[in-house]
Amino acid sequence: MRILSFGRYALSISLDAALLAGCGGSQLPIGAPGAMQQRAGFVHRMVPGLSYRVLYRFRRHRTGDGTYPFAALIKLNGTLYNTTYGGGANGYGTVFSITTTGTEKVLYSFGGGSDGENPDASLVNMNGMLYGTTSGGSGNGQGTVFSITTSGTEKVLHIFGGSSDGQSPRASLINVNGTLYGTTFAGGANGYGTVFSVTTTGTEKVLYSFAGYADGGSPLASLINVNGALYGTTDEGGGPGCGGFGCGTVFSITTTGAEKLLYSFAGGSDGESPQASLVDVRGTLYGTTYVGGANGHGTVFSVTTTGTEKVLHSFGGGSDGTFPVAGLINAKGTLYGITKSGGANGYGTVFSITTTGTEKVLYSFAGGSDGENPLASLINVNGALYGTTVEGGHRCRCGTVFALTP
Repeated sequence: MRILSFGRYALSISLDAALLAGCGGSQLPIGAPGAMQQRAGFVHRMVPGLSYRVLYRFRRHRTGDGTYPFAALIKLNGTLYNTTYGGGANGYGTVFSITTTGTEKVLYSFGGGSDGENPDASLVNMNGMLYGTTSGGSGNGQGTVFSITTSGTEKVLHIFGGSSDGQSPRASLINVNGTLYGTTFAGGANGYGTVFSVTTTGTEKVLYSFAGYADGGSPLASLINVNGALYGTTDEGGGPGCGGFGCGTVFSITTTGAEKLLYSFAGGSDGESPQASLVDVRGTLYGTTYVGGANGHGTVFSVTTTGTEKVLHSFGGGSDGTFPVAGLINAKGTLYGITKSGGANGYGTVFSITTTGTEKVLYSFAGGSDGENPLASLINVNGALYGTTVEGGHRCRCGTVFALTP
């Protein structure tokens, strides 16, 4: 069992079992003799009128394929691009492309060390060039910022130095007027993470160092830009609650580094540990907390840009889903998201929710070849929702790419 440390709540991913299972060679179609099936006793549970399909099942790194796609896909010129946390030629993760019909190609395998390793954030497109981060590697082991072309030419732009420079960037970058902005989970002047800027030529600047406790700390989510101001969440901090770590915060920050705490979660029914980015819908921000809520399984909340927060939905566990670790997306005024676990089979869900809090489970993952444990936000491509699961798929349980179409 591999435990991925994201703040005080860890995600348990069965990587050891996956490596022992082996999954080299070509993939068999579902239903073929010898093909991996969905878990016995589990069924597909889907809202009538939708169609679900697995586009691709990742294989173990000895084949050169990536494994464990933690991040959300992005679309560029009709093709989808993403990263995998592990696998590739060197075992340190990959950048890959995949068509909407399921043709996948590894564009780059990270080499570890100064080249970076273990990307767990999405890419961002700026003028046809892709930019991203690795959470580990570099000469200091603290992570990198890199660029990569759509044909696979990669360049390390910045190596994090730890300490005051920040370390372990876990979130996607965003483009604001030609400059990239991001967060690091740790490091900075106080050790609780940073907000930084970096140019496309690699000039990096720490804009803000979180102080922890009342100020917030350990940001896991990417920032969003709303009318020139940046908004984000921290997994911890905001007060003395939640075991002394603080229950997490929502904050704003200018591109010059003036930060403001907008809301501190109270834990319990209010939710705690926001680990995902926010989404702006007509000037109100919407997000998720990983745990807490009325039932302890996480929440969907709204918060104004002045800090007025409201819990819209508390996940009930069981068929309703548990632990929404990813951010929401807005498609024509309706929000869509995933839960890491729960649902009819216990392997996670895709759900919709209105901005007033009416929630509906659209799909329950069945495990096995169907995929299990989605961690990344969905994307909307011409009305179809595309996403990834970090486990399930082929025999190695190395993850999948899927599409859900109305």
